[in-house]
Amino acid sequence: MAPLVSASRMATLLGDFDRSPAYLGLAEALRLAVGDGRVPFGARLPSERELTTALGVSRTTVTRAYALLVEQGYAVTRRGAGTFAHVPGGPDRARDRALTPRPTRTVPRADGLGDRGGLGDDDLVDLVCAAGSAPPGVAEAYAAAVGDLPAYLGGHGYFPTALPCLAEAVAALYERRGVPTSPDQVVVTAGALAGTAIVAQAVLGPGDRALVENPVYPNAVHALRHAGARIATAPVAPTAWDLDAYAAALRQAAPRAAYLICDFQNPTGHLLDDAGRERLAADLRAAHAVPVVDESHRDLLLDDGPMPAPFAAHAPEAISIGSASKAVWGGLRLGWLRMPTAATAELVEARLGLDLGAPVLEQLVLTRLLATWPEVVRAQRERLRAQRDHLVALVREHLPAWRFTVPRGGMVLWCELPAPNASAVALAAERRGVAVSAGPQFAPGGGLDRFVRLPWVAPPDELERGVRRLAAAAAEVDGDEPRGSGRPAAPVLVA
Repeated sequence: MAPLVSASRMATLLGDFDRSPAYLGLAEALRLAVGDGRVPFGARLPSERELTTALGVSRTTVTRAYALLVEQGYAVTRRGAGTFAHVPGGPDRARDRALTPRPTRTVPRADGLGDRGGLGDDDLVDLVCAAGSAPPGVAEAYAAAVGDLPAYLGGHGYFPTALPCLAEAVAALYERRGVPTSPDQVVVTAGALAGTAIVAQAVLGPGDRALVENPVYPNAVHALRHAGARIATAPVAPTAWDLDAYAAALRQAAPRAAYLICDFQNPTGHLLDDAGRERLAADLRAAHAVPVVDESHRDLLLDDGPMPAPFAAHAPEAISIGSASKAVWGGLRLGWLRMPTAATAELVEARLGLDLGAPVLEQLVLTRLLATWPEVVRAQRERLRAQRDHLVALVREHLPAWRFTVPRGGMVLWCELPAPNASAVALAAERRGVAVSAGPQFAPGGGLDRFVRLPWVAPPDELERGVRRLAAAAAEVDGDEPRGSGRPAAPVLVA
């Protein structure tokens, strides 16, 4: 049964909209709500009569708005059933084969006599990609940025470090966080991963050691290895950072650089406090290792309480990597580096060896978003908080033997299984129509087959379908009744 969005809930979602003319403003507000996922795909919209009352507009206004929504492909009507949220191209328009696996999946028949056939691609529940839809305000920022663009069309359009206005906005962001920063210390990149690649090219040479956490975001390891680095690891415990073990790894590996995620570590979700950052900064300084600090999740604090200071407040020599992909939207494809002044020349040179700068329009969009950053990230936090709490409740209900620590923020739950069979569970889950990432994907040195990473970025109904299927897959594996063999189809990219 399609979910129903009540008229009162729709009025809350739409907020104030342009009423000159009202039907166009209402249609645009509805289109944005459907497009960014606040109104789920396939949900039944309120009847014209109910929405008329809830919004205090005329019936004609709602009728014309719904008709325009259908014309634009953001709604469909079914005779006798109502109007339903839709998107041009269907739900698969947001899915990419390079990002999400599409295995052939079968589901056991209820009578135990075999399989009831393959599941369609549109039935796949993606619990691999840890990136959400855009919060309200992004489309408006793009529209406003188009108006800013003509002022730049008379030049060549290349800004290899950053658009000056965006560099100033990023520097101001760090100033507000207590880290003095000038615009000259900012380089805008095509996301955090591109920033990691730039730093790797600037800091590391062939054969240099790079220390990474274990478990760790796998694509960062690929970027470091691509620069010729040899990877050493420092363990991160399932419940907290192990700073003694990290210090020992520093002494043993003597790395040139250390890649860190102190803000809601991916995949464990740990948040390192100020005392831990101070100690870690001192240990890195003593080891002469350059801190490369990924702050992509920093804006995703979901619980009450202050955030620790940025790592650069404890280690001025740190290179900080920021991103708009998690706090705003992956499609914006922009991030930044905050560099110590002494490293600026090397990092700019490395950047020029990879590309000549980010697109001007997207930089103008991000400049506008940073001007209202607290409001932008507040909307994302509210949605992610509700989805996190929903996922936690689902896992506790359907997978009670799985252990985890509820993170204060970020996007993922790191679950410890009763037995080291996460890869088998992931394989069984694929056949049931849910894609998950097993622990070995996050282990540069191997192991971690007792863990599964579960993002909470999907809508609640998808989370519920995914966890139910995952629970059935775990029961199948725990019952020693394997169906097939092999390894789960790993996505090319794990966000």
